[in-house]
Amino acid sequence: MQELAKGANAALAALSESVDSVVVGLNWSSPTGEGDADVSVLLLNSDGKVRSDADFYFYNNPVAPDGSVQLLGKTPTGDGSQDRIGFDLTAIPAEVTRIVVAASRYEGAHFGELENLRLTLADGVGTELVGFTITDTGPMSAFIFGELYRRDGAWKFRAVGQGYGSGLAGLATDFGVDIDDAAEEESPAPVEQAAPEEPVRAQVPAPRTAVAAKTPARPRTAKKKVTLPKAPRRSLADNDSWRQARLFPVSALKSDRDREARATSVLLSVMAQIPEFGRRLTAAFGAPAGRMETFTEVALPYGDTPRRPDGVIRVERAGKLWTALVETKTNGNALKGEQVQAYMDIAARRGYEAVITLTNDVELEGSPLVDVKVDGRRKHKVALRHLSWAEVAHQAQMLIQHEGVNDAAHAWLLRELLHYLQHENSGCHGFQNMGAAWVPVRNGIDDETLCQGDPRALEVVESWERLVRQVCLRLGGELGHKVLPVQRSRRGTDPAARRAQLADRLCADGRLGAELRIEGTPGVLALTADLRTGRLRTSIEIPAPTQGYPLSWAKRLIRRLAEAPADLHVETLVEGGAGPRSTLERLRPEPGNMLPTTNTPVLGFRLSLLKTMGSTRGNAESSFIRSVDEAVHRFHRSVVAYLE
Repeated sequence: MQELAKGANAALAALSESVDSVVVGLNWSSPTGEGDADVSVLLLNSDGKVRSDADFYFYNNPVAPDGSVQLLGKTPTGDGSQDRIGFDLTAIPAEVTRIVVAASRYEGAHFGELENLRLTLADGVGTELVGFTITDTGPMSAFIFGELYRRDGAWKFRAVGQGYGSGLAGLATDFGVDIDDAAEEESPAPVEQAAPEEPVRAQVPAPRTAVAAKTPARPRTAKKKVTLPKAPRRSLADNDSWRQARLFPVSALKSDRDREARATSVLLSVMAQIPEFGRRLTAAFGAPAGRMETFTEVALPYGDTPRRPDGVIRVERAGKLWTALVETKTNGNALKGEQVQAYMDIAARRGYEAVITLTNDVELEGSPLVDVKVDGRRKHKVALRHLSWAEVAHQAQMLIQHEGVNDAAHAWLLRELLHYLQHENSGCHGFQNMGAAWVPVRNGIDDETLCQGDPRALEVVESWERLVRQVCLRLGGELGHKVLPVQRSRRGTDPAARRAQLADRLCADGRLGAELRIEGTPGVLALTADLRTGRLRTSIEIPAPTQGYPLSWAKRLIRRLAEAPADLHVETLVEGGAGPRSTLERLRPEPGNMLPTTNTPVLGFRLSLLKTMGSTRGNAESSFIRSVDEAVHRFHRSVVAYLE
C-alpha cells in the first residue's frame, strides 16, 4: 500500500488492474468510545460545483440511482470503526471530473476529539492501494479527507486533509449545494403495517427535504426521523393453529443439504429481483451497479471432476460482466478449506472476480474463516469475501422496516425472505455455538486451573467477539440505528495480539467484556459476562448535566425511568471514589438518597441490570448465546430507550 502525504496524489491504474470499482474507507477512533462522524460525497463538474443538489450523497441520500455511489455503512475495526463508500467509476457521468470524500460531526462536536483519522482506498478485489493519515485536525466539524479526479481519461486520488469549521452544511454550500436547514423539521407519515397474510405496504423513504409538492428538493443536513410501521392488524385466522401460507416454505427441510440448497436459491432469487437489496449485499465486494442474474448448482470444470458451487452471481454493466461464485453453509456447518480453494482456482482460471462464502459464522478482522493459497504468478486476482446470515437478515430488516423500498411487491418479498431466515428450520440462525473450548474454559475458571497462554481461552475470546458483533447486527436491525462494538486499542495494533491480551485477562479474572455504541444514546452500553458467578451485567454511564443541581438531576432521572425494572441498580459516580447505590425500587420514593451526604461533586450515574447467563454453548433456551442476546435487548428496551 502506498502511503500519501497531504497534497500528494496517485494514479489508480498504476497500482492495480481492478479499479473500475473501488471502496474508500474512513477510519477514526474515540478515547471514550462515544465519538462518531458521518461520511458524505460530492460529485463536481469542471467548475468545482455540483451539477445539482442530487450530486450530494450523505446519510439522508446514501445511494445514487445509477449505483455509482453508495454509502456502505460502518464496520468495527481494531481501534474504532470504518465508514466505507463504494464507487463504480465506470458509472460516474462523463461531466463529473472530481469526487470529494468528506466526513462531518454534529451537535457541536469536532474532529479534535477523535483519534487516528485515516483514509484507505481499496480496489475491486479488496487490496488496499493507498493510505492517508490526518494528524492536524483541530476544532473542525467537517473534513475533506481526499478526492478522486480524472486526468487524461484516467482516475487519480489526491490526499486533501482540509478542515471546515462550518460543518457539513458549510462544506456542501461551498460546493454549490442549496441547503434547506431553516425549514421546520417534518417526520415521514406513519406507514401502516399490513396484516400478516397480506402484502406489506412499501415504506418509501421520504424526500430528502420537507417541502411542498412541485418545489425543487433541497438537501437537509438534519437527520431524518424514521417512523416504524404500526402493529399488525388482527389476523383473520380462527385460532393460533392456523398457519399462514408462505412463499418460502420450511416444513420440508430435513437435511443439511436441503437447507443449504433452499437457502441459497431463496436468497439469490430475491437479490436478483430487488435491486436495492442485491446491490447492498454486493457493492462492498466490488460488484458494479447493473443488471443482476443469479444461478444455482452450476457445473464448472475442475480437473477430472466438475465442481458445483452453491450459487453464481453475475452482474452486467456496459457490456462487461462481474461474476462471483457462492459457497453456502447452514446450521452451523463449517467451511471446507479444500472446497473454497477449488472455487478460488476456478474463478482465477475463468476470470471471475470473487468467491463469496455465506455461513452462520462471523468473520473477524485478521482471523479468516478459511485459509486459501493465492498463486502470485496469476495476473488475474480473485477476492475471497464472507457474509454471515446475520448480516443478510440485518440488511433485509433495515430495508423492510426502516429505510423502505420503492415497490409494494418488493417489500412483501423481502418480508417473506426475512421470515424464512428467522425460522428455526431454515438453518440460517447466525452464530450459535461458542465452540468446543467453551465448557473446558468455564470449568477451568471454576476450579482455578486455567492458565494464561492456554489456547482454549483465545478460542473463547474469538467466539465472544463474534457473538458481540452479531448482537450489534440484530439490535441495529430492530432499531434502525448504527450499533457497533467499541474497540479501545491503538491504531495499528495487531488483532491477534489484542485478542491474546483479552484471553490473558479472561484467565486472570474470569470475565468477558464488551462495549456497544448505539447511535442516539447518551453513553456506551457495557456488557460483562462473569464466568465465575454465572451472571451477565448490562450497564450504561450517564454524565451529569452541565447545569442545575444534583437533586434535580436525580429527580429527573427517576421520572424518566418510571417504566424501567424495579431491580435496576443505580450508582452515583463521584470524584475520588464510589458514591451511593441502590435499586430503582428503593429510590423512587426518595430520589435524594442517590446523592452523597458530603458535598462531593457528582460526575454522573451508572445504571445496571443483572441476569443469570445460560450455561450451554449451543442455541437451546438456556444457552449462553441466547442469554447474552436477551440481556442486551432487554436492557435497551427497558432502560436505554428512556434515555435517548
